[in-house]
Amino acid sequence: MAVLEIERRGSVVQLTLNRPDKLNAINNELVDQLLKTLAELATDDGLAALVVTGSGKAFSAGFDLAEDPDLNRADSATWHKMLNRDVAVTMALWEFPLPTIAAVRGWCLGGACELAMACDIVIATEDARFGEPEVRYGSGPTTLIMPFVIGQKKTNELLYTGDTISAPEAEQIGLINRVVSADLLEQSVTDIARRISCTPSKVLALTKLAIRRAYEAKGLRAAVNANLDISAILNSATVPERDRFNEIAQSEGLRQAFAWRDQQYGTIL
Repeated sequence: MAVLEIERRGSVVQLTLNRPDKLNAINNELVDQLLKTLAELATDDGLAALVVTGSGKAFSAGFDLAEDPDLNRADSATWHKMLNRDVAVTMALWEFPLPTIAAVRGWCLGGACELAMACDIVIATEDARFGEPEVRYGSGPTTLIMPFVIGQKKTNELLYTGDTISAPEAEQIGLINRVVSADLLEQSVTDIARRISCTPSKVLALTKLAIRRAYEAKGLRAAVNANLDISAILNSATVPERDRFNEIAQSEGLRQAFAWRDQQYGTIL
């Protein structure tokens, strides 16, 4: 089974994260496929828009914590190399020359939340939830674009607590564009992709370039690069809570580790 499904509908291509049994957790193979596919599609003259979604009941639960367990004992240089690939995926979406649309249902967490935020437009179902809960076990955001999407104060709250937010709240704070019922998600995405495709491709490409440069002039790229360095140090540091999380994950499984992690905050995600 392909971990990334590619479907072309006229001038629109849809990429579907396809690990439904793992809530589409992003593993190394999926990172490789996304990087390769985005690079290829970036040169497609017949493309007007790109849609990114997840199969099954979730967009994605974020990076796969069950993969690369030896990283728990890695030094900062090793972490930097690994995290750099994760950042590259998010930035490949951010830099994609034509409009991108994230179609989100269910969980959209961690690195997957960053993928969605890197898209130009996000449409979500009523049951979608967004956040970066990795801070709860001694890690942090890989690609720090949240402050540029929703502002400093709400970013502070989400990244200090690891809380998740509902789709209506995500819309209210500007993390997503709109909320629709589950049965209308596909049609809503199709409609906006069709409207986008009516705009001349050169206009789309140059308009997106102008918007992207405006955010980069505000320091987005510098912030992402600085955060990569800090994240490598953070992930290689000794954090007792992370050690305990990993112990529970190895002995009792990730579900129990997540439950232990979240109960410290008085809430289960």
